[in-house]
Amino acid sequence: MARKKTTSSIAFVRTEAAPLLPPPASQTGALGWLHRNILASMTDFSSPVAAIKSLLMAFFTLLIGYVGITQIISLVDFAFISAVWTDPDGLKREACWTVDQGGELPSGWHGACWPFVKAKFKFLMYGPYDIDQLWRVNLTGIIGLVALAWLLIEPLPFRRYVGIFLLTVYPVLAIILLYGKLDPSSATLSILTLGGILSPTPTTLMALILIGLGLMTVARLGAMGRLDRRIEDHARKIELSGWFVIGFALIFALFAEGYGLDRIDTNDWGGLMITLVVAITGIVASLPLGILLALGRRSTMPAARIICTVFIEFWRGVPLITVLFMASVMLPLFLPEGVNFDNLLRALVGVMLFSAAYMAEVVRGGLQAIDKGQFEGSSAVGLTYWQSMRLVILPQALTHVIPGIVNTFIGLFKDTTLVSIIGLFDLLGAGQSALADAAWASPVQSHSMYLFIAAIFFVFCFGMSRYSIFMENKLSRSRRH
Repeated sequence: MARKKTTSSIAFVRTEAAPLLPPPASQTGALGWLHRNILASMTDFSSPVAAIKSLLMAFFTLLIGYVGITQIISLVDFAFISAVWTDPDGLKREACWTVDQGGELPSGWHGACWPFVKAKFKFLMYGPYDIDQLWRVNLTGIIGLVALAWLLIEPLPFRRYVGIFLLTVYPVLAIILLYGKLDPSSATLSILTLGGILSPTPTTLMALILIGLGLMTVARLGAMGRLDRRIEDHARKIELSGWFVIGFALIFALFAEGYGLDRIDTNDWGGLMITLVVAITGIVASLPLGILLALGRRSTMPAARIICTVFIEFWRGVPLITVLFMASVMLPLFLPEGVNFDNLLRALVGVMLFSAAYMAEVVRGGLQAIDKGQFEGSSAVGLTYWQSMRLVILPQALTHVIPGIVNTFIGLFKDTTLVSIIGLFDLLGAGQSALADAAWASPVQSHSMYLFIAAIFFVFCFGMSRYSIFMENKLSRSRRH
């Protein structure tokens, strides 16, 4: 009894939490990052094999570090420190010449000639677009950037409506602003007028709008149960048809009239403007089309599965250069006489179908990662095929393949440089064309131009990559909760 009393008297129970101690200095800050990412792999000398491995790691780390640092220093020196930034006297190429070449720069000088890029900046951004009409391109870009930023910033309200605006209204607005009034002989206007059956008169437009309003009225009355049972069952489809007719009438009027804007043919487009038009069209169109192709390839209907499989394998088996040549040279041979599509439109269709085939395989990979129980659970609660895809399967599948989707987008953005082989002056093509100007000929002329173009491509591709990582982290946090 006495022993038990002695033991209980020396026992200690902590009633307050111990103070938190800071982590070791070697595990935090720059020193901690250096230890975790570099030094940890070269400090193991516990055995001869481990020591050799550590020494090899140290050697290659120093070698790679030396090469990387020297290249970065050379790039900074070329692009910023030794570069010529201005040409106040209007000397053009002589502003970037050394003493040996007849200029004023010291012998052996090697730096970027930014006055040359500045002189060609308009051509690099817009191509031969009419300089008095550049406001149309700038306005289109500003509207697109503001809407895209609004869509990507989560705290902002009405993001869903902004997304609908970007997918429906903005493309029509952009075409009208960039192109102006359509050529009466163009194939696009021929399609809108149904081969000349319709004419852009106020009577035709008013008739189309009245038809659309009539369909919507019938749909509303049917939904209220005041009409036949069959109309009530298809009220939603009838209402959508009414909206489609009204939308077609508005697009028809806008394209036909063009709001008095002068028509600027796509042959006068160029530079970054062409690059963005091709890339954005391909990205926006390839994702939904790729999803449909992926669903079709996994369909239980043999016809849909075979058609989608043949489509995907065909486009994956043909190089993009061949697709562009086919769209530019061969396609007109198969069209009826007098029907001719714009060269840019043909390239857009080719790029869109090509990227859709690759996107379909990326999405199919995500669909295969979904457990069979998700499909069975969706059916068990009474969801239809499209409801289960829209509400259950695709949100999970697309989340799994975000890196693959963004990788396809980045590849498509860089592949836009191939359109220059069919006569479209994209950013790279405009840069190469600018190099032919003898007034700016200098040994650093091409270096400066290609460095500028590479910087633009890097900004866009790196931006897409970082947003992809942000979305991955966000969705993985949401899955943990």
